[in-house]
Amino acid sequence: MSDKVKTEYGAEAANYETFWTQGSPIMRLDTELFISALGKVPGAAILDLAGGSGIKARHALDAGAAAVDVVDISHEMMQEGQKVEAKINRDAIRWFEADVSKPLDHLPLHSQYDIVMAHWPFDHADSMEVLDGMFQNCVKYLKPGGRFYNTRACDPRAPAMASGELGAVFRDVEEIPGGLKFRYAFGNFGTAIEAASMEATYSGSTEIYEKHGLVDVQVEPYENCPTVQENPKVWEKFLRQPGLALVKATKA
Repeated sequence: MSDKVKTEYGAEAANYETFWTQGSPIMRLDTELFISALGKVPGAAILDLAGGSGIKARHALDAGAAAVDVVDISHEMMQEGQKVEAKINRDAIRWFEADVSKPLDHLPLHSQYDIVMAHWPFDHADSMEVLDGMFQNCVKYLKPGGRFYNTRACDPRAPAMASGELGAVFRDVEEIPGGLKFRYAFGNFGTAIEAASMEATYSGSTEIYEKHGLVDVQVEPYENCPTVQENPKVWEKFLRQPGLALVKATKA
């Protein structure tokens, strides 16, 4: 990931945490997809790559996980999460600052985890080399038979994401070798953050997952989410051309 991404997340850390608690349609969908896919995970040891302020880590702990290790490029993002955990006097998350597209051998991580999560880092991959580096870390630390969960963008040009009507907007889209570069922002919160997605992921192909040893690659059904069930008209445009997906897979 670029230094620019690290700087922009650092500057927006407080806004990011605030936005995720406001319940916009797109954030509610993102959260409900994850909760639906994860289910109950009693006693699980989890690695959360690009885990930011620990939003998904907290949901995993609520689902029964024993502990979560968060790795993120932004010290400021993790500080926001540490504040949340301190308020509830919980010590179930370890925090490590590192670029998840590069080797993590210097960190005191466990050798293998029951579950590895990577929510949105693939949308900060501006080359196949960077994307492959992320996948290598995801699979390296996942035990055989372990579960992998990944939220990623679908085509950043999807109309529902370009309009911002669901609470987040993808804009300034331009082609780069192998994919698309763009910026994303949350409603009226803060400023836009640099992003990039390779066609290898946003196209919906499972080839790159399988290349790295992941099998039974599936997209969590949007219809499983209460927000889609309760507000079908709100989601009509999105469902015609989705802007994000929750991918789940197993390590062979």
